[in-house]
Amino acid sequence: MLVTGRADRGLTPHVCSIGAAGPSLTGRGLQSPPMQNAGTAILESQTMNAPLQLPALEEIRAFEAEMIAIRRRIHEHPELAYEEHATADLVAECLQRWGYEVHRGLGVTGVVGTLKAGTGTRRIGLRADMDALPIKEASGKPWASKVLGKMHACGHDGHTAMLLAAARHLAATRRFDGILHLVFQPAEEGYGGARKMLEDGFLDLFPCDAMFGMHNAPGKPAGKFNALAGYAMASSDTVVIKVKGTGGHGAMPHHAADPVVAASSMVMALQTVVSRNVPPLQMGIVTVGAFLAGDAPNVIPGEAELRLTVRAFKPEVRDLLQKRITEIAHTQAAVFGATAEVDYQRRYPMLYNHPKETAFCEQVVREWLGDEGLFSDEPVTGSEDFSFFLEKVPGCYVFLGNGVGEQGGCMVHNPGYDFNDACLSTGASYWVQLAQACLKK
Repeated sequence: MLVTGRADRGLTPHVCSIGAAGPSLTGRGLQSPPMQNAGTAILESQTMNAPLQLPALEEIRAFEAEMIAIRRRIHEHPELAYEEHATADLVAECLQRWGYEVHRGLGVTGVVGTLKAGTGTRRIGLRADMDALPIKEASGKPWASKVLGKMHACGHDGHTAMLLAAARHLAATRRFDGILHLVFQPAEEGYGGARKMLEDGFLDLFPCDAMFGMHNAPGKPAGKFNALAGYAMASSDTVVIKVKGTGGHGAMPHHAADPVVAASSMVMALQTVVSRNVPPLQMGIVTVGAFLAGDAPNVIPGEAELRLTVRAFKPEVRDLLQKRITEIAHTQAAVFGATAEVDYQRRYPMLYNHPKETAFCEQVVREWLGDEGLFSDEPVTGSEDFSFFLEKVPGCYVFLGNGVGEQGGCMVHNPGYDFNDACLSTGASYWVQLAQACLKK
């Protein structure tokens, strides 16, 4: 882990500039002129894309153009899991400029900025993710990805920009009493960056009494929040089943042990796990997403492979799914004279929002925006590695509506997706309100 010293506490009058007045990331892909001018130029030249105003603190609204420019710069130069070097450089330089003590290297490319104010000892962590996805962008936006086959299709560019904007405001005003850790995490998209940061000693170095996260939600009203207590997101496990038989000629199947037939029977039997083993009032998902076998029509292959994704909301259901999938794989293979090898990969746990912290997040929104600032929703069957943090520390993961229809409604992980810039100031304002309320003077 590389630990840099505390930067000069003098604050610039505008958001962290990129170029001579800020991070110079030549060769990293994010080099640009000072962000104050860049933000103005982008918005003036693209007025058709100017965001509608949503609720936000006026002090944050004042530098919204600069924040949007940063978000779009990051969007243009996406970086995949554990490759977020340029984004981490940008984040670290901004935090140093604003007076944070910056630590780098946790989880390979993670960045943690720490700011203390007053004499309080309470410690909280606010987290944003930084990585992109291996998707070819088709949004058609002027700031679309310049890296072929990579794009910010889940809004992590917006998450990073919102937390940076909050970081700037909190450092400038210091209207809190305690210790604030801002966590910019790599590799959320399937590679467990949160788990890696924990393995590298995150909580030993940065103890937190509570941690909070936020994700944009396409299809939900822009600028409104949802905080759901309890199990709010599903676990995510991957299963690879290799069915090994005896290959042979397609015209003489009696001399073979056909793994295709065995795997086909297995696919059908797996459909009974949820319908006949999981209690009816519980949730389980078993999806066979890939079936790989053979190359020629007249050849019985010696091996077939199934690839599954498995989801659950309760630990006991997760355990049951693993037990039954493993049993079915072995017994179905045996029926057809084949064998099965089951590689069961437990990846992300259920995301559990702690009731006390969830109620606190809702109260922060209510005191700021009233009941109309919240939207209701059900648990999400997608998964999120912030769950690793919440297994160790109480906290809450909220959703921020990204908009509906053409204004933010395109689903994440879609080539046409783009984070709704109208939500940036709202999300940043939420972070500020939450930090000040949690570390109240």
